[in-house]
Amino acid sequence: MTSLPSLPPADVVTALRAAGCVFAEDEAELLVAAARDPRELAALVTRRVAGEPLELVLGWAEFHGLRVTVAPGVFVPRRRTEFLVEQALAGAPGASVVVDLCCGSGAVGAALAASLGPVELHCADIDPAAVRCAARNVAAAGGRVYEGDLYAALPERLRGRIDVLAANVPYVPTGEVPLLPAEARDHEPLVALDGGTDGLDVLRRVADAAPGWLAPGGLLLIETSERQAPRAVDVFTRAGLATRLAVSEEWYAHVVIGARG
Repeated sequence: MTSLPSLPPADVVTALRAAGCVFAEDEAELLVAAARDPRELAALVTRRVAGEPLELVLGWAEFHGLRVTVAPGVFVPRRRTEFLVEQALAGAPGASVVVDLCCGSGAVGAALAASLGPVELHCADIDPAAVRCAARNVAAAGGRVYEGDLYAALPERLRGRIDVLAANVPYVPTGEVPLLPAEARDHEPLVALDGGTDGLDVLRRVADAAPGWLAPGGLLLIETSERQAPRAVDVFTRAGLATRLAVSEEWYAHVVIGARG
C-alpha cells in the first residue's frame, strides 16, 4: 500500500480552499488521515469539494470528546449542542434513567452516558436511518434505540421514571429551511430541520407531554434559537415545568430547561 505524507498535500489544501472551505488546512489533515491510499484520498476530496459535509465524508463527528459515527441522511451533531449536555450533567449529576428524544446519531445520549457512568439509556427517532446510526453509537453504553414519533416510540415503563430527557428537536421555521447552508439543506433529513411555521411545533409536543414521563425532579432540556427562546420558555412554563433559560455566549447556544416538581 502506498504510504501517504504526514502533512496534507498542497493540492488538497488548494482544492478545499477553492471550494470555500474556511478551515482548509485542518480539513485536509483529517482527509489525509482517513484515506488508505491516494485513490481514496482523491475520492474523499471530491466529495468534500462537491459540498458534502466533512463529517459525512469522514464518517464521524467529534462531539463532547467522543468520535460519533454519522451516516448519509442522518443529522450531523453540532458542537454547540455540547452545551445542552453540560447543562444536563450539571443539573442532574446523579441521573440513572436518560432519554435522548429526536436522537439523530445518538450523540447526546452517548455523551451523557459516557459522562454519567452506568445509566439506563433510551434513544428514539422517527427516521429509520437515524435509528440505525444511533444504535451503533450507544451500543457501548448498553443503550436501546426505538423508531417512532416522539414518546410513542418509548416503552410505557419509562413513564414517571426519566431523570434526564434531552430532546434536540428540529427548530428551523419552515419558511427558513431554504435559507440554511447547503451542507444542511442538501444533505440532512428535512424531518430533523423543519420545526413548523414558527419552528416550535415539535418543542410544544415534547414539552406538553414531558411531565407525565419525567421522574420527580427530572429535567427536560431542549436547544432552541435566541429569537425563539422567550416563546419556548413560555411553552415549558405552561406545561407545568419549573423553567429557566441557559445561554452560552461562547457557543451561541440557548437551552430551555424544565424541571418536574
